[in-house]
Amino acid sequence: MNRRTFISGVTLGLLAAPLAAVAQPAGKVVRIGYLGTGGAAAPRHREALSQGLRDLGWVEGQNLVIEWRSSEGRAERFPDLAAELVRLKVDLIVANAAPASHAAKHATTTIPVVVIAVSDPVGQGLVASLARPAGNVTGLASLFPELAAKRLALLQEALPGVSRVAVLWNPANPGNVRIWKEVQVTAKTLDVTLQSREVRGPDDFKGAFAAMTKERPEALLTLDDPLIFRNQVSIVDFAARSRLPAMHAFRESVEAGGLMAYSANLPAMLRRAATYVDKILKGAKPADLPIEQPTKFELVINLKTAKALGLTIPPSLLGRADQVIE
Repeated sequence: MNRRTFISGVTLGLLAAPLAAVAQPAGKVVRIGYLGTGGAAAPRHREALSQGLRDLGWVEGQNLVIEWRSSEGRAERFPDLAAELVRLKVDLIVANAAPASHAAKHATTTIPVVVIAVSDPVGQGLVASLARPAGNVTGLASLFPELAAKRLALLQEALPGVSRVAVLWNPANPGNVRIWKEVQVTAKTLDVTLQSREVRGPDDFKGAFAAMTKERPEALLTLDDPLIFRNQVSIVDFAARSRLPAMHAFRESVEAGGLMAYSANLPAMLRRAATYVDKILKGAKPADLPIEQPTKFELVINLKTAKALGLTIPPSLLGRADQVIE
């Protein structure tokens, strides 16, 4: 059971959800759009957003319609999907992760956009600042560069002496470029050699796996990216076949059999995003709603996988885990 929960950043008091659902005006039906990657965890993420909205009085089939759109793991589809939502004249767009967020921002300057799990939204040009986003975009950032660096440090703590780590990442994701640079800086301080393996689409994984098999790294690190998320089962399976200890970007990877993950809780972020949707639908301007950042994260370790790999996770690390899967 998790011992930590997602706690929002500087604007928690301003945007805190009411304790009870607030009834919406009778007869008013709102239409919002959702842009996501899809994959096995998509139902969980959709339910998290829907539950957050229900808690605030927005109920699908009563006063709310949600136009769900998935890229099915292909980021190049997001621009067309975003344009489709604009043509439908939705009242608001929820965009999950950086590729969807950029597509939504480029598709409209007038429809409010609530982004989720975007690394460095200021640096990526999505908002003017965290405190005053300006424009039509606001939402929840994620500290992905810092998280990725921490994952590498935790991986080395779990595997003392590890020196060669393969990094699976998507350079087509604007946020991944900064994350990759942060990991490189951390690797130098830890005296770890990184082996970059790039994937830009679903068809690239086979080649990346083949290259890792040839290079024989001692461990694997994955970076935060919708493409990585959607293909996490294949990544976990490859790591198991190759007996390759892996630190993942998503807890779902560990639930699927991966060794470790360190991340913010994405379903919690989606539920939190519902408070932004609620505020905006009630008249607030995205430009006036500060971007939130997570301050609590979760470490998940799969002991069954560790045993299969012949690894003994240090007790000091197990003691800090939020969840241990046995």
